[in-house]
Amino acid sequence: MIELDGAFGEGGGQILRSALALSLLTGKPFRIRNIRARRKNPGLRPQHLAAVRAAAEVGRAEVRGDALGSRELYFYPRGVFAGRYRFATGTAGAATLVFQTVLLPLALRGGGASELVLEGGTHVPKSPSFDDLDFAFRPWMARLGVRFGLELERPGFYPRGGGRFLARVFPAEGVRPVRAAEAFELREAAVRGVAARLPAHVAERIAKSAARRLAEAGIEPRTEVRYPEAPAPGAYGFVGLLGAPGPAAFTALGAPGKPSERVGEEAARRALRFLRRGAPVEAHLADQLLLPLALAPAPSLLRVEEVSLHLETQAWLIPQFLPVRIRIAGDRVEVRPET
Repeated sequence: MIELDGAFGEGGGQILRSALALSLLTGKPFRIRNIRARRKNPGLRPQHLAAVRAAAEVGRAEVRGDALGSRELYFYPRGVFAGRYRFATGTAGAATLVFQTVLLPLALRGGGASELVLEGGTHVPKSPSFDDLDFAFRPWMARLGVRFGLELERPGFYPRGGGRFLARVFPAEGVRPVRAAEAFELREAAVRGVAARLPAHVAERIAKSAARRLAEAGIEPRTEVRYPEAPAPGAYGFVGLLGAPGPAAFTALGAPGKPSERVGEEAARRALRFLRRGAPVEAHLADQLLLPLALAPAPSLLRVEEVSLHLETQAWLIPQFLPVRIRIAGDRVEVRPET
């Protein structure tokens, strides 16, 4: 059994979610202690418990310690089984992170296509938004050989959640290595202002402020506004960059008292920082790509916008399940399978 210390590195839920995915992929059981030890409220919260139970259902796993507040968990997978599943966080917990927990096991070990309904937060702090997944993560994963489709039925915002999206995961034969070390080459930019159960001008102001900030830097984006139905009010700004070797996505969330213009400017500012740094892989996307690349049969190389603590934590965790060496030097990340 693999023993893990949940206090290592970023010390949050990422270690747990990645361990669940790796356990399903390899068939290796694990025990993790000190779950989320570095967080204000340590132990399993509803969204982490949702990820555990999703992985357990997909893997028909035996689990001990799967309770709110638990700081220790045992996970014994029995396989991976494609099928139709519904996973709900029950709160505004990130349904997108639950999806990423089971995506690779279903695609690579499930033995067929799977259809998922995921409910909870789709645009909430400290997690990839649905737009990030659809615009950037999905095309990058397709390049690696892992294909899935996404459809947003309704967004879910903090604190109520209640969002819902559908995912169809297709079986994959394996993961292709990738080399992405050249500078990002911008081809097109897109801006989106979104507001649910709020005055229409909120989405319009978000989109205009993001577009204005990009225009000041010489980039003329495509701009749209959306007014989706949602269980609770919420707003966000989105900037998507299409280019080589792959897309990049940036979401900024609205909040009570936060001016709409600030939301749009925040998304645009993050996109412009990415462009200035010149690396082809956005900082948050980098740690999401590391696990699939560790499954490829040949070496991969990424040049990343920023080496985050999440990325370093992934680089520590993955070799405990897989025979792979991960080397971080400056802004370059090399993933090399051991022979």
